[in-house]
Amino acid sequence: MTSSPCNIAAALPRLAAERPDQPAIRCPGRRGAGGGLAAYDVVLDYRALDARSDAIAAGLARHGIGRGVRTVVMVRPSPEFFLLMFALFKAGAVPVLVDPGIDRRALKQCLAEAQAEAFVGIPLAHVARRVLGWAKSARTLVTVGRRWAWGGTTLAQVERAGAGAGPQLADTAPDEVAAIVFTSGSTGVPKGVVYRHRHFVAQIELMRQAFGIEPGGVDLPTFPPFALFDPALGLTSVIPDMDPTRPARADPVRLHDAIARFGATQLFGSPALMRVLADHGRPLPTLRRVTSAGAPVPPEVVEKIRTLLADEAQFWTPYGATECLPVAVIEGRELQATRAATEAGAGTCVGRPVPPNQVRIIAVDDAPIADWSGVRELAPGEVGEITVAGPTATDSYFNREAATRAAKIREVPDDGGERVVHRMGDVGYFDREGRLWFCGRKTQRVETADGPLHTEQVEPVFNVHPQVRRTALVGVGARGTQRPVLCVELEQDVPAGEFPRIETELRAIGTRHPHTARIDAFLRHPGFPVDIRHNAKIGREKLAEWASSRLGGNA
Repeated sequence: MTSSPCNIAAALPRLAAERPDQPAIRCPGRRGAGGGLAAYDVVLDYRALDARSDAIAAGLARHGIGRGVRTVVMVRPSPEFFLLMFALFKAGAVPVLVDPGIDRRALKQCLAEAQAEAFVGIPLAHVARRVLGWAKSARTLVTVGRRWAWGGTTLAQVERAGAGAGPQLADTAPDEVAAIVFTSGSTGVPKGVVYRHRHFVAQIELMRQAFGIEPGGVDLPTFPPFALFDPALGLTSVIPDMDPTRPARADPVRLHDAIARFGATQLFGSPALMRVLADHGRPLPTLRRVTSAGAPVPPEVVEKIRTLLADEAQFWTPYGATECLPVAVIEGRELQATRAATEAGAGTCVGRPVPPNQVRIIAVDDAPIADWSGVRELAPGEVGEITVAGPTATDSYFNREAATRAAKIREVPDDGGERVVHRMGDVGYFDREGRLWFCGRKTQRVETADGPLHTEQVEPVFNVHPQVRRTALVGVGARGTQRPVLCVELEQDVPAGEFPRIETELRAIGTRHPHTARIDAFLRHPGFPVDIRHNAKIGREKLAEWASSRLGGNA
């Protein structure tokens, strides 16, 4: 008996047979009069998703996009996006995904590094490709929509060319490259994470176990790549009517409309989107599972979302990264119970590791570590660098050998073999109950003459001020003798003229704890820079430059 290929698309034929009429994807379509609520009249059931992605996979192969062919995908959330992605997986091709909102120069660099052989995009993406010189290595061009003068073919023509070809599913092996997914670049230049087919398959299984996901539910994923997991889990994915690159500006009325209209049972969103729903204040009675990731969710947002959900609903905040997800999870009730500790400077509790992940804390080291025998593991309570070994831990960055050496450690476990341990780039510690606490990014720690300060052990202490929206700890001066500076963003309705009083009150708050009492510089900032993927990770590197200019570079 032949085992099925290791491929995220392998679930589609089975689901098409088991639940052919269940909607797999619902997308916003026509708008009502005056640009009102979307009609959601674009629907793909599991039968259509499987059959049409088969046809597209066969058509792509006829155009030279087959096994191992790196293919840039620049398509908005739509039926075509999901059909195309599953077709590429079925064909054994390697989709290349880059956040469209990143800096143009960084985007051009990412596409050049990927050395893609094919480019599939909407017309606007093809125009940008020609004008800005993106992906010059791509020789095969496919347009999703109307094609103009740039050549190639269209996705509609590709699908017609493959119609009637029958089932398509490359016999991909676990270690074959499945995709190249670029990080958001929120703390540096975006890097292409190499996903192998076993990583995607393991993610599906870990999410199923960690969150108790069962087929038949209805999901509202506000981050499109996460919607790709829904069909593999047997869920109906309702694509929200919003700009996925600006979750902080999502319209809560439109989100609520989709949730209520289709009885959504689960929702994924960044902390910025959770704040939108929390501020809107309308109950979410149909949701049974809410998941938020990308950055720590502010305690007040967790508390408010919990009040909007039914008593039996769960609010999960998984911890992980593009390179390794999920690593650990914690439910909102337990997170709320740790709020006092967080606001006293303990860091943010991210819960317990998801089995079979092995999470260990090692001494902070900015240099590459080639072999696990060279690390020093820390005891519970000691803050160090978070590392993860497990089935979803990726093992390299594409065309970035130096970055790979800096983030990966080779280990030979006691049971033999070899595995890669991923360095999360975060600092944290385990408490005596076996829970992991996140203290901030390693590169964003402030190294003072009195020792290091970590962002997540400082900022929550000051964020309790009712007129402060958020704060950001940065360092000015040379590492080892940095001056800690607290940048402060006020709530929108607080006049700038109130800052001298607020600063005095923040200084008083800081004296409550020895580590925050060391901060003597407070600067008001009109609006923090944030990442383009989740609108939640603060751009502390940019703030550090700004603070240095304000203080004249004085440490």
